[in-house]
Formats: sequence, C-alpha cells, structure tokens
Amino acid sequence: MLRSCAARGEIRLKYLDESGLSLWSSASYSYIRLGKQKKIRQSKKRGKRLNVLGIYEPGQSFNYAAALGSIKKESLVKILDKEAEEAAQIRRKTGAETVIVLDNYSLHKSHLVRGKEKEWEAQGLYLFFLPPDSSELNLIEGEWHQIKSHEISGRMFEDEYELVQAVKESLRARSEKAGLRLQHFRLT
Repeated sequence: MLRSCAARGEIRLKYLDESGLSLWSSASYSYIRLGKQKKIRQSKKRGKRLNVLGIYEPGQSFNYAAALGSIKKESLVKILDKEAEEAAQIRRKTGAETVIVLDNYSLHKSHLVRGKEKEWEAQGLYLFFLPPDSSELNLIEGEWHQIKSHEISGRMFEDEYELVQAVKESLRARSEKAGLRLQHFRLT
C-alpha cells in the first residue's frame, strides 16, 4: 500500500535503520589454491563499534550519520527534525506527505521520539513502525547488506578513522552509481 502510494507520487517513502560495523569485518566468499588456507590479517586492536544511521529514499537520496558507540536518542530527534523541515517544504510545493518506515528498536520508540511525533506530523512527516520480525520490509537493509558483504567485506582496518573513511567511500560510491543524493548529518 505505502509503496503504491509512493509510486503514484502521493507520498515520499523513506526507510530508516542503523547498522554496526567494526574494525574486523567478516570474511567474504573467495577462491584460494587447493591445499592453502585463506588468511586475513587482523589489526592489533578490536576497536570501537561504528554505528551508522541511514535514511534511504529509493531512487532519490541516502542520508546518514555515524557515531563511534551508540546513536543517542537526542541525535535521532535532531535528524528527524531536519527530515520534518524538508517534509514541510515538500508538502508546500507538492502536497505530498513524507513517511519514514522504521523498526521497533527501543531508540525509535523512546519517549523523546514519541513525544515529537505530533509536531512532525504537523509538518508532514509520519513515522510508520514495521511489525516485529519483519526487517525484510525495510529496504535500507539491502543497502547495509551490500556495504557489509561487498564493499568492505574481508577488510581489516587499523583504526576507527580508516573504517569511517571506508564506510563514507562505500556510501559515496553506491549513491553515485544509483544516482542518489548523499547527505551526511553531523552528530554533536
């Protein structure tokens, strides 16, 4: 239903989710000479987990923010405030509402986020929570899979800076290839 409304231009449909990455990525599928063992050199430290929050609008845009450690609810609210400002502009120009699809992660349903919903709806931004255990309905999952399985799979990073740069480059390359507008939200 939502996708058909988006296809007709009645709504803008976006998908929000987080993904975590670390200095040691999983080994990818590969070939190796018979009798040899595949070896991946690991960095000396495991490092902090990099969490990336993304908002994906198929065929249009990919917005993201990255943080070492967890993404805080205050940061999510700031990002959604920006999305609501954009939704208000789009509503004025086209009349279309913006719907962001997201899962039931506790961050998404925090009191701070839920307390802002009415304000965002007044601007034309609506949150649509997926049923439990239905991550396959969130199209951003495919983007995370491509980055983890194809872009940075099997790579080991010396430090968090190197990992962040690789993720940024992966997002830039994927967005460029798909003709998506890429925007990086800075978290403070």
